[in-house]
Amino acid sequence: MTFRAIVLRETEGKVTSGVETVDDAELPDGDVTVAVEYSTINYKDGLVLAGQGRLVKKYPHVPGIDFAGTVTASASDRFAVGDKVVLTGWRVGEIWWGGLSQSAKVKADWLVRLPKGMTTRQAMGIGTAGLTAMLCVMELQDHAVSPGSGVVAVTGAAGGVGSIAVALLAALGYQVAASTGRAATHDYLRRIGASEIIDRSTLSEKPTRPLLSERFAGGIDTVGSNTLANLLAQIKYRGSVAACGLAQGADLPASVAPFILRGVRLLGIDSVMCPAAIRQRAWERLASDLPMNLLEEMIVTEPLAAAPALGAQILKGEIRGRTVVDVNA
Repeated sequence: MTFRAIVLRETEGKVTSGVETVDDAELPDGDVTVAVEYSTINYKDGLVLAGQGRLVKKYPHVPGIDFAGTVTASASDRFAVGDKVVLTGWRVGEIWWGGLSQSAKVKADWLVRLPKGMTTRQAMGIGTAGLTAMLCVMELQDHAVSPGSGVVAVTGAAGGVGSIAVALLAALGYQVAASTGRAATHDYLRRIGASEIIDRSTLSEKPTRPLLSERFAGGIDTVGSNTLANLLAQIKYRGSVAACGLAQGADLPASVAPFILRGVRLLGIDSVMCPAAIRQRAWERLASDLPMNLLEEMIVTEPLAAAPALGAQILKGEIRGRTVVDVNA
């Protein structure tokens, strides 16, 4: 049996990619084989497709850190043939063959059951980005940032994590200030729930003061660097920021002042190695809390062959919302 997949090859230090026909025998060892229906494009997929970041250790390689589909074979008592499943993270698509493929073979512990009422296409409209956004929201709620606390800021709001974070927060009753540098996305952000738009430049400049006026009850930051530092400086007393990205940079040119004078909490969010029980809870929350009509507003569906070009676009910040890849198209 054979299937189609995006295959990366390295020749003299240069990585190339394209659709190839692959034999089932080439799949890695694993407990569960899945007929993939949809995958997606995340920032990390862009890095892998471009051969950047030294994320892939061995070529040839099949990328795709997310997928959703139907179990076709299982050596695990947790999953049976016909089950609908979702996979995000666990370094699949980096050190393990991933989901930009019509077939995938993985460890059972990495899979989550598709929540009832959710389609595999919707699951990939959510993907790692949506899971990360939900984990951020859950952490803010666990640290007493409620709809009555005040405005919550979301940075990088037009991206995948940011878009779903805006929609989730708004659906849960929060006032959301969406930060973006793309004027063309303002109407889109308001449609999915933003009550206020902040120009990216107001947060992205090098911080000049350790503390600024208290403006936000909390925040979800996908950007890092100056943006996170300026956001922390504007968080209200005992507010919290969930940090999950580094689009601007991995540095944090901040002061300890927000932490020791206002009791501000910085909450680190990791969706790659997140424990299975928390993942399942997050997916169930996504199924109940994320309005699917707003998710549809974010989704663009593309064929498998478009994945390399889409990877390049996401690295340039040219993709709005969520891009779903139909691996059978």
